[in-house]
Amino acid sequence: MPGSIQSIERAAAILRLLAAAPGPLRLTEISSSVQLSRGTAHGILRTLNDVGFVDQDRVTGKYLLGAGLAALGGGLVDPNELRARSMNWADPLAARTGEAVRVVVPEGGDARVVHYVFRPDHSAQKADVGAVLPGHATALGKVLLAFHPVAVQDVLTFYTARTLITRSALTAELTRIRRQGWAVERGEHQMDMAGIAAPLTGLGGLVVGAIGIHGAVDRLLDPAGVPRPRLLALVQECARAVGRELTTLRTQV
Repeated sequence: MPGSIQSIERAAAILRLLAAAPGPLRLTEISSSVQLSRGTAHGILRTLNDVGFVDQDRVTGKYLLGAGLAALGGGLVDPNELRARSMNWADPLAARTGEAVRVVVPEGGDARVVHYVFRPDHSAQKADVGAVLPGHATALGKVLLAFHPVAVQDVLTFYTARTLITRSALTAELTRIRRQGWAVERGEHQMDMAGIAAPLTGLGGLVVGAIGIHGAVDRLLDPAGVPRPRLLALVQECARAVGRELTTLRTQV
């Protein structure tokens, strides 16, 4: 039988390195980490960039995972399938937190809502299934940006005084999200609203969507802007449960 193909093994090692990194990496950091010469690493990165699996920041020259990989990851689970698999967990999350719940999938650098559960207080509400949420200004969107890196614009759309509108500020926030595994929104899209979100992972640990709650700032966050521990724990627990559903689904196919 033919042996493994060395160039593919090297490309896979670089992709795994970029996926695990807390932020974009320099060529020297990549070459030393995977024990390749700068020239060899650069050649592989250039090819990965050509096919959309790696992006290079035009200002810093650093590398990060590209939108092409995000598209492959998102394609592992159909949005309707994700909605079906998350329904059994999203509804109890709304009941236990008392807040509205959204499930989203990536759409470019933003997040499209595929499932919505009303806040269980019988107040007037409107489901926003199909709506596209800004990636940089919502907890759900920031989760997807953190785990599906795409090129970030230098200046981002302004929504409130709290919106992260510079690439440097957003990059720092996404680094924190990758490290802690969850995201928070502090009045960045709507001044009086907050959100807490966590990633939904499918087979192989690929992030295929996100789930989260949203509601009044004072209900979701403490005075310092930190998520209330009970609510954060419930969101994370729900995300893990949906992830198990997705993994079980794929291993049975």
